[in-house]
Amino acid sequence: MTRTSATDASRDNDISDALAEHDTLPCVLSFNASDPTGACGSSSDALVIGSIGAHALPVVTGVYVRDTRETLGHTVIDDTTVAEQAHAVAEDIPILTIKVGFLGSAEVVAAVAAFASDYASVPLIAYMPDLSWWSEQEIDDYLDAFRELLLPQTAVLVGNNATLRHWLLPESTTDRHARAADLARAAAEYGVSYVVVTGVPMAGDQLGNVLASPQAELHSQSFERIDAGFLGAGDILSAALAALLATGSDLTEAVGEALLYLDQALDHGFRPGMGRAVADRLFWASADDDGADDAASPDPLIDIPHPFNETKH
Repeated sequence: MTRTSATDASRDNDISDALAEHDTLPCVLSFNASDPTGACGSSSDALVIGSIGAHALPVVTGVYVRDTRETLGHTVIDDTTVAEQAHAVAEDIPILTIKVGFLGSAEVVAAVAAFASDYASVPLIAYMPDLSWWSEQEIDDYLDAFRELLLPQTAVLVGNNATLRHWLLPESTTDRHARAADLARAAAEYGVSYVVVTGVPMAGDQLGNVLASPQAELHSQSFERIDAGFLGAGDILSAALAALLATGSDLTEAVGEALLYLDQALDHGFRPGMGRAVADRLFWASADDDGADDAASPDPLIDIPHPFNETKH
């Protein structure tokens, strides 16, 4: 919306002056779907970004139908509504980074790409999730749009080794796992500056995670493989990275810190349902374990007493 009146301009200046007198948190605009398990999606982004010390501006792109065992479906929000959400908040609140998760359709990819072009100076961190639950045609349309429209505006692309290899190096049939630098070069052909590749197999029970540019591997961290399947790890890593960059960390430092955060969140993970585990993104807020063994196990049923009055609604 374009403001033309002098009164409106004066009011905006007054608001800016007032805000300048107060401290504020760095803000991260997050595009992602709503996930009812809470393991990933927009609710996870908000938890992670808040944990890092930034403020999340969650733009919802769709709604998953899923449990901890499988994804049953997804309903996309129309591209106009997604764009209106983003522009409304961005015209009001300064954004320092943009995090892109699952967008749900090629049309929404185009809308987010158009929005990002209006904020070209804001670093965009994109995460490519596993889409194997989707139909083949939907996957192809989505990846084609993402490759052509959004990758040219992506500063850092985050993804699992296998997911990125199948997408960026589809002709590579000999190597089960591509080198991070090879993936970075393939992504650079579409304009991506850096990639963060997770799940790189290493000796023993270690999994490697690598930040790479087309020229070289810039940072590498490995962690012991956790004997559990998790939901949402990539969303956590990319949201943490976007938040750390917003708070002023340089890229290499931010990647290292984001990986440590993810490792600890997974290490404190729990299994709320009958399927995969969920990371504890608020692990740092947990009470000390001292004396935990002496505590009685909580009653699985919560007793809510009847109200004292007899009012019925």
